[in-house]
Amino acid sequence: MAEPESAPKTKRDIWRRRALEALVFLVALYGIHRWQTRGVAEGSAPALEATDIDGEPVVLRGPALVHFWATWCGVCDAMDGNVASVAEEANVVSVAVRSEGPAAIRAHLRDEELEGAFPVIPDPDGALAAEWGVSAFPTTFAIDESGEIVAVSVGYTTTAGLRARLAVAD
Repeated sequence: MAEPESAPKTKRDIWRRRALEALVFLVALYGIHRWQTRGVAEGSAPALEATDIDGEPVVLRGPALVHFWATWCGVCDAMDGNVASVAEEANVVSVAVRSEGPAAIRAHLRDEELEGAFPVIPDPDGALAAEWGVSAFPTTFAIDESGEIVAVSVGYTTTAGLRARLAVAD
């Protein structure tokens, strides 16, 4: 009968094992990110000239964050404050996808205490989201000054994470 493999005996063996586990974890995170962002727009950002829920024209100019969300999305709700915080000091454009219409979006923003925090473009049928390849919410793009997409995140992103993506775009 074979002896069971014993635990690492030296500090060096322990650190090697931890380094290997960290590498496996990082590779798994990268794989999940690549799977989540499959099909999203890359390279030059699609044109984004629209009217926000207040009837004001919105034209995408970088550096900026373009944030796709929905009123019915719980993760989006959890992230709203992060987006609003970044919008205090940076260019943020948001797109409310399949969220009933301007009145429902305004009510949502009022409930979340986000009125006027950032421009909100209604996308009632998801056409803008489809153009950008967005299929999960929230999805946030960092756009540089030349209009290139430099980072994409899907799912919850912290304020620091949003700022870091914007810093890459700046």
